[in-house]
Amino acid sequence: MQITETDRTSIRSIVEQQLLAFQRDDAAAAFAFASPGIQQQFRKAESFMKMVKIAYQAVYRPRSVLFEDLANISGNPAQPVFLLDPKGIPSMAVYLMEKQPDRSWRINGCYLVPISEE
Repeated sequence: MQITETDRTSIRSIVEQQLLAFQRDDAAAAFAFASPGIQQQFRKAESFMKMVKIAYQAVYRPRSVLFEDLANISGNPAQPVFLLDPKGIPSMAVYLMEKQPDRSWRINGCYLVPISEE
């Protein structure tokens, strides 16, 4: 998949906006940035927000956020973001992105990868 500079900017903006929505506890806004498949899986914004609060504290309340260069995972763009969770523990959030029929981008999943201190 060919990724343009416009795509890169749009992808980063989507992730930033979702992180800001989590900061405001705006479940509806955060859920709106999820892909149709994720929305179908959780059905309600409140269910999605509850899962994020429990399983993704670094994403829900990051102390620090640093965007890395866009990556390619199995032919799809992925946005790595270095995060410090509320306790200062580092991790890498990898946002899997999905292009929609209207050419917009949505988040199609997020994986947290612990960063070990060596």
